[in-house]
Amino acid sequence: MIIRIVKMTFEHNKVEQFLEVFHSSKHLIRGFQGCSHLELLNDISSPNIYFTYSHWANEESLNNYRNSELFKTVWGKTKILFSAKTEAWSVTQKVILE
Repeated sequence: MIIRIVKMTFEHNKVEQFLEVFHSSKHLIRGFQGCSHLELLNDISSPNIYFTYSHWANEESLNNYRNSELFKTVWGKTKILFSAKTEAWSVTQKVILE
């Protein structure tokens, strides 16, 4: 499983517009083949900073989404609202055995 974390910083006056885009597309992203989880998180000290936190079956599933028409549509509506460059991480969960 791959966990994808994307940090997005929005223009303060564009946050509501982003939330509309997210809420109208979240069910499509969650239903995309290989996606098993999607959350939207908000920074507690900076209300214009959001994170998406998603689980993907594998890197191929994530890449299939990133190359899809769905992603192009959602990203096209989202990226015009940013006030800073996005940051993204793909990580795997590690379990420490004692």
